[in-house]
Amino acid sequence: MTQPSIMIKNVPVSERPREKMAKNGAESLSNQELLAVLLRTGSQNESVLQLSQRVLYDFDGLVLLKEATVEELQKIKGIGQAKALELRAALELGRRIYTYQEGERYVIRSPEDVSSYVMEDMRFLTQEHFVVLCLNTKNQVIHRQTLFIGSLNSSIAHLNIKNTYTPVLSMFRYIE
Repeated sequence: MTQPSIMIKNVPVSERPREKMAKNGAESLSNQELLAVLLRTGSQNESVLQLSQRVLYDFDGLVLLKEATVEELQKIKGIGQAKALELRAALELGRRIYTYQEGERYVIRSPEDVSSYVMEDMRFLTQEHFVVLCLNTKNQVIHRQTLFIGSLNSSIAHLNIKNTYTPVLSMFRYIE
């Protein structure tokens, strides 16, 4: 037996996600309510709160949602291309803000420093990536570039100096 749909217009104004956020700030909202603010609307048969609840359920909360593709989001009834793109953009913006480092450039002094620098971006990749970090004389990262991406079942076997260094050297004309 399905629950009757409670449309957002029937929710008390003080409990609506957008109004609640305006009054109390974004930090006062649950993940479901934050997602409802981003989605803006539900459908004729389902409120935006119910839709956001289904999205969180389908992606195991925020665990898998942060890596969801546009195609995966569109598989959810009520999420079309526009909403999927908007969610992906919000997730990417959040990722960039999280990894943004203001001021000082990241300094590499050990393999652990390299791991810390690339781990957040590479943690959930399903294919091997050959990434080059370019450092200045103070061991500060001045550029990062993915040169090769392996296939799902094989590694990068044909690395040679020309293929490795040519893209890196060509980008130095754009670096300060």
